[in-house]
Amino acid sequence: MADTEVQPTAGGGTTTRPLRIAMISYYLPSGSKIGVGFQVHELASELARRGHTVDVFSDCPPVPGASYGHRHVRMSGSLRTFRFATALRREDFSSYDVLHAHGDDYWLWRRRTRAHLRTVHGSCFEEARHIHGLKEKLRMTLLGMSEVLAALVADRVVVVSPQTRRWVPRSHAVVPNGVDMSRFTARDATRADHPVILFVGTWHGRKRGRELAEQFRTVVRPAVPDAELWLVSRDVPDGAAGTAGDGVRILGRLSDDELAEAYRRAWVFCLPSSYEGFGIPYAEAMASGLPVVATPNVGARYVSDDGRAAVLAELPDLGTALTAVLTDPDRRARLTAAGLERSRVFSLSAVADAYERLYADALESRS
Repeated sequence: MADTEVQPTAGGGTTTRPLRIAMISYYLPSGSKIGVGFQVHELASELARRGHTVDVFSDCPPVPGASYGHRHVRMSGSLRTFRFATALRREDFSSYDVLHAHGDDYWLWRRRTRAHLRTVHGSCFEEARHIHGLKEKLRMTLLGMSEVLAALVADRVVVVSPQTRRWVPRSHAVVPNGVDMSRFTARDATRADHPVILFVGTWHGRKRGRELAEQFRTVVRPAVPDAELWLVSRDVPDGAAGTAGDGVRILGRLSDDELAEAYRRAWVFCLPSSYEGFGIPYAEAMASGLPVVATPNVGARYVSDDGRAAVLAELPDLGTALTAVLTDPDRRARLTAAGLERSRVFSLSAVADAYERLYADALESRS
């Protein structure tokens, strides 16, 4: 199969017959804030809506109200992600047409279904370059090696951005992560009556919420006195808002509907990560008509079409870039239009179409 990149489709859906699909994901929204789990939940829900039977094998508990099946592979103790991969060897996948792994399938060398796909949601090798701490660097390097092994095991290997191919030489297609355009939409958007910057991520680590708050305190707020920074984050330390100065609001964890509303209320979205394999919040913000300012990590460059649909600025220049967008309504309007156009590529419907085509192709090849 030739290398391909998904393109949006007008109608949604394909003629693929109903399939039995086993998905593997250590993460799900019920037990983790990791973006892969949210994407697996969305894709499994969309495929189930289309009539496929989908079961997700995960260490996380079932997501309440999910339309797909759940198989709980319980783990405890240390090195759980590595032991999860070993535990999958004991699972029976023989009743499924397709095994679609979003991680942890590197020990599944013996054929267990008619077709085996692997989606690589970014490179652990790349993340190891940016993460702090020797122990974490070692863990990410070992996980990177597991991604190489998984690429050899699967019939079809999918990456979520073209740049990821640098670390996954055996890849067959680029299929980005998908956004539910019925939930994240610019329709009925009512922006706040004062400038608001929205952040979705973690205070610590590669998402760099703490660094954004410092840029807001020292650069943005003095230039735009009525501006606010809304932090959708669960790990902000007690008292951090006071330290960051006036105008910082900690929203904690929001429901899907509450998050979509926050996108429709804010003026600018900012996620200054040191590394993103894709960065689904960028696409959600664009689909919601929200201008994006980001640091030029791998995911932000891809989602923004190399800065044509967003503003990319290095971390030291982030406050200046945010101030310029907040104070220029014409520029915000141009960024909104460019982001809405770009977000069509990341429609969940188009992404599900692409996977249905990959499933059918892999099954036909095996036949």
